[in-house]
Amino acid sequence: MRFHQVKELVDWAADYHRRLAEQYASLARGEVGERVRMALEYLAERERKMESDLTGYLADGSDHRQVLASWFDDPADFPHPPVLERLPECIDCASVQGVLSTALTAHRTLQDLYDHRAERAAGGEVRAFFEALSRGHEAEVRRIARDMQRLEDY
Repeated sequence: MRFHQVKELVDWAADYHRRLAEQYASLARGEVGERVRMALEYLAERERKMESDLTGYLADGSDHRQVLASWFDDPADFPHPPVLERLPECIDCASVQGVLSTALTAHRTLQDLYDHRAERAAGGEVRAFFEALSRGHEAEVRRIARDMQRLEDY
């Protein structure tokens, strides 16, 4: 479908985070080292929080109702992030850095989508909404990298 509402993209992004959380949690239950397990559990928790934050926008009474109801024209359907399809049964589970690399790729994929929507936004409110989502995602990437480095240093 060519035309979408902003709320569809927000719902899709929340589902993206849910699927990542499930993947990380599943990997954490597998045969991995203690630090890698802790890293995967941490990432699953962060993904669940981001899913919750996005679904909060969709709740009745959200301050963003008008923006969420806005339409945009996109000749392609929402992309299925290739990184989700490529997450193997065991992400480089030999190291925390391997897990971190995958997490950063997943987050940058979504941040790029937000940046793309901000660039193509027809209205200022929609542009500001996607720019805020992008900045929030950028801050989350920094937080994850910092916290994972602490785990690695521990």
